Amino acid sequence: MAIVRDTSFVDHLPRNVAVQFLDRVATSPDVEAFRFPVGTAWESITWRQAGREVERLAAGLRSLGLEAEDRVGIAAGTRYEWILADLAIMLAGGATTTVYPSTNADDVAYILSDSGSRVVFAEDAEQVAKLVEFREQLPEVLRVVTFEKVDAPDAPEGWVTGLEQLAAEGDAWLAEHPGQVEETARAIAPDALATLIYTSGTTGRPKGVRLLHRSWVYEGEAIRVQDILHEDDLQFLWLPMAHAFGKVLLSAQLACGFATAIDGRVDKIIDNLAVVRPTFMGAAPRIFEKAYGRIITMTESEGGAKQKIFEQAFKVGTAVDELRRAGKAVPLPLRVQHALFDRLVFAKVRERFGGRVKFFISGSAALNADIANWFHAAGILILEGYGMTENAAGAAVNHPQDYKIGTVGPALPGTEIRIGEGDEVLIRGPHVMAGYHNLPEETAKALDADGWLHTGDKGSLDADGHLRITGRIKDLFKTSGGKYIAPPAIEAKFKAICPLVSQFMVFGNERNYCVALITIDPDAATAWAAENGVTGDYAAITRDERLRAEIGRYVEELNSKLNRWETIKKWEILDHDLSIESGELTPSLKVKRNVVEQRNKERIDAFYA
Repeated sequence: MAIVRDTSFVDHLPRNVAVQFLDRVATSPDVEAFRFPVGTAWESITWRQAGREVERLAAGLRSLGLEAEDRVGIAAGTRYEWILADLAIMLAGGATTTVYPSTNADDVAYILSDSGSRVVFAEDAEQVAKLVEFREQLPEVLRVVTFEKVDAPDAPEGWVTGLEQLAAEGDAWLAEHPGQVEETARAIAPDALATLIYTSGTTGRPKGVRLLHRSWVYEGEAIRVQDILHEDDLQFLWLPMAHAFGKVLLSAQLACGFATAIDGRVDKIIDNLAVVRPTFMGAAPRIFEKAYGRIITMTESEGGAKQKIFEQAFKVGTAVDELRRAGKAVPLPLRVQHALFDRLVFAKVRERFGGRVKFFISGSAALNADIANWFHAAGILILEGYGMTENAAGAAVNHPQDYKIGTVGPALPGTEIRIGEGDEVLIRGPHVMAGYHNLPEETAKALDADGWLHTGDKGSLDADGHLRITGRIKDLFKTSGGKYIAPPAIEAKFKAICPLVSQFMVFGNERNYCVALITIDPDAATAWAAENGVTGDYAAITRDERLRAEIGRYVEELNSKLNRWETIKKWEILDHDLSIESGELTPSLKVKRNVVEQRNKERIDAFYA
């Protein structure tokens, strides 16, 4: 049953992000706002405490002479201090420029220079070193404020200081200007610049997306009015805050009032979920693919009765799931089996994620429907959503009571989505960017005269308004035989079949057949090697003929599910997994397809020799 979506809230949005935060502090002063790891323990902060810390830092920024819409960079991973800094920038009337900690020094200098950033929050010595190296290119940067204690002997005296120093300067400023932080905050216009997010472009320099205060407050309110998240919920947040998806979740928190446990260390996600026990989490599909693969390979390695029980449980779970979603009754014998398997198998799967998750939200790339169905059979709901940096990340999302696996859901209330020429997805709403920073020609290409954002994604809308994304138009290719290929669809199918895989990349533009480059998940490779008596590093493991034979069987299984012209005729396993550090993945874990293709051009050409 579709959810009634009232859009009248759009006419009554909070004035800006700063007011949104101040209102939350006033509404929920003694309620938990954030928790974060300190050593092996977790520390908790209320909204009142967070409000005080943010006000001090905002005053510190004002004491440095920060004026309306002045840009302030944040070069850091996801942590509590990132959010403090961002909210302080909002209250001071500035605009946050986000910088991924993995960004190389040259691009950091470009982003901060292009944005005209006047202050930079830097996480640690590594980030400070990048700024010091390109100091001459950053004449507008008045101060670098570090989250951790950093010695910077090569920096000008007083240029690098700590967070506490800025807060102390804020205290002194507040003593002379009582009430002026709030006064400044409440005066910020809805159409004032709030954020510059530089997209991690695969070619050329990144583009700065100009997002306004109304973009973010709209995103939070659009989630709040759907009544799916409340003050008693608990979020686990690991997503890069430099990415628009992470920023949307912060806006949702301000609007709904739930607490957030923050730890950006990707390798700690599963461990943290068991400790934090959240009720929801946003994630990229790679996290679900990796969890799925790990559970499958662990079960297969145990073998025997455990594996048989596990496999039978998912057969029963899938059968029950299909009946329920079709609105049909579940026969008593099947219900009894399902109840047994829920205790023996599914409850243990849910417990790996803390045991309290109401739903996950998946975004930033396509999630394979088979993997979503597998989790659903275990009682774990993954709601896939869709958007891009240029519309503040959220345009469509499935609802817990109105979802279709394989789609990204209906438009958020207040958002318009239509399908344009060539099946391109077009978006219009309060969240659409004001344009690209200093790039009027690029802005004109992306935004038409009627305010529609041209996404570059190919998709379709069903009769119920649920959006289905086929893939990036530029990623679709045609074989020399004239057949169109959508690589993401094929790649997602393989990831659902093969628990060993990390990445599966399909190529074949203007060629007579499709080929693939494959990487093995490092954890899965280590486990497989131990099980099969293989020694050596990752590269050595991936060269083992037994592993290649196993991957070959999975490719054959994939081909049996594809049209003849889509089948993978040749493939190769790379000697390394893709990573953010290598420049082959974006910080949101999406493959930079053209980078991988260029670096492996000779290998791909050899497939057709």
